[in-house]
Amino acid sequence: MALIGASVAFVVVTRIRPEFDTYGWLVWGRQAAHLALNTNSAPSWKPLTFLFTLPYALAGGGSLWLWMVTAVAAAFAGILLAGRIAYRLTGRYTERLYARIAAAAFAGFGVLALGDYWHYILISASDPMVVALFLAAIDCHLSRRSKLAWLALVLASLGRPEVWPAATVYALWGWRAVPSMRVLIVGGLVAIPALWFGIAALTSPSWSIAADIATDSTAALPHRGAAGVLRGFWHLYDLPMKVAVVLALVVAVARRDRTSLLLAGAAVSWVLVEVALALHGWTGAARYMFEPAAVLVVLGGAAIGQVLALGPRRLWLLRWPAAAGIVSAVAVALISPTQSRVRLAGNEIGYLAHGWTQQIDSLRAAIANDGGAKRILACGQPVTDVAFQSILAWEIGKNVADIGWDPSTWVAQGKPIVLFELQGAGWKVQPIHAPATSRTRCANFKREAV
Repeated sequence: MALIGASVAFVVVTRIRPEFDTYGWLVWGRQAAHLALNTNSAPSWKPLTFLFTLPYALAGGGSLWLWMVTAVAAAFAGILLAGRIAYRLTGRYTERLYARIAAAAFAGFGVLALGDYWHYILISASDPMVVALFLAAIDCHLSRRSKLAWLALVLASLGRPEVWPAATVYALWGWRAVPSMRVLIVGGLVAIPALWFGIAALTSPSWSIAADIATDSTAALPHRGAAGVLRGFWHLYDLPMKVAVVLALVVAVARRDRTSLLLAGAAVSWVLVEVALALHGWTGAARYMFEPAAVLVVLGGAAIGQVLALGPRRLWLLRWPAAAGIVSAVAVALISPTQSRVRLAGNEIGYLAHGWTQQIDSLRAAIANDGGAKRILACGQPVTDVAFQSILAWEIGKNVADIGWDPSTWVAQGKPIVLFELQGAGWKVQPIHAPATSRTRCANFKREAV
């Protein structure tokens, strides 16, 4: 309850509003509830978000707030889970409370400090939610709750295809090690492709529409290649995190820590999958690697805790002064990144709470001032800039595919359209090529609606 309360307060106080993808997910839920879902448009199909936005559609316009609170709560839960896992991993080697607390604090902060992580929390993206689910799977497995771990992996698999290899390996392990899981395993292995490809096949021209849209939408972007993906992953970390990750790998190898080595291997495997996808034509964006980055940060936090707990008599790999020096250097190095993250987060909250939110609120007002969605649709197809395509679809009650996103192309076609142009904080609503039967009525649109 405290987590939900904090998330509600965060959403209300910051006055944040989502961006393109989130509004597209909300459209999915609403349109599916009306049996009119069309996924043949960006954002690319993701079953995980649909599992929330479909029931949330019952709340009407309130589904926006329900999703924002859910996304923020999941992001905060991921931070807490990172700390919990680091605390647990450190506790296997020491009972010193300060060492375990230090490990948890470092891991939690480290996840929050990943490059652009704050941005995706603020726009209610699903990436931090997948991070939370992936970490939840690890935490549940360490707690010997294999069934819950599998369910968390299935949900994470519905958010990112990069989870599929890890889920497959866990399914094979669970089938042999925990026979009582077999029904759940079969259910999960059926649900993942059914939700990814079955719904897509029913609501678009292709069962692989998610991959098709993801590839098409990134075709104009520079090809990153393997080196670009690896650089993007490495740059997710600030210097203290990089030091901690390297320290974690050294400590895990030195201690032959099977659990830590397996987690590190899972993280590396995820990055290699991302490299393969990038070579196949996908962007390999850094945010797709938040999950392995978070896992390595957790291992880094655990390593910090283990080093802190070392005493002179037990120290065989490093001398106590060297260990203390590493920890002190990491702590001091955290100061500058912390200040930078806080400043960037503050700037982004200011933009989202004022400029971006005002533009969205003005769009809603423009639609209402011009007679609502029904009147606008009678004058032509709504068209706007691509950044607002899903937002306009949400506000006007249509699928994203029903909204034009390239004004010059739609104007040149000569078909009836209603062009929404952003002008400052307001909108210019202009009917173009209006039908002859509606020309007089459409001509009365307010040219400046704020």
